[in-house]
Amino acid sequence: MEGLSALAVPLLLGFVGVYGMARGVDVYAALTRGAEEGLGVLVRILPSLVALLSAVSMLRASGAPDALARLLAPLLSAVGIPAECAPLLLVRPISGSAALAVCGELIGRCGAAGVTRTRYILPAALLADAVMFVGSAWAVRMVFGA
Repeated sequence: MEGLSALAVPLLLGFVGVYGMARGVDVYAALTRGAEEGLGVLVRILPSLVALLSAVSMLRASGAPDALARLLAPLLSAVGIPAECAPLLLVRPISGSAALAVCGELIGRCGAAGVTRTRYILPAALLADAVMFVGSAWAVRMVFGA
């Protein structure tokens, strides 16, 4: 199984390259164009990401997530989330979903896709995080019987 997972990315890249060549696409030009666009996005979002990662680091260093985790432990255990996962539960939305919403890149992409109600992005991302945590806890209990 380990050998197959190690080959997954090279096989996928090889398949995409062969498929693109068969369709008459200049694969190298498409690759360099995509890399150029990716670097442009990185330049635009890097200041926001640095600020958010710094804020998350300061939050963790303050001990606030651990204190809040102790406070919420009874509620989390009732839902099936171990108390040890509480700091991750509290910091993950700040470092992930909020980073996307704050940086503006996601909102810009939504405008290009014709999405006009961008005020729902952050609540939807936070709700998705909550559902993911509860679903993950449920799946672990079902698989491992913990």
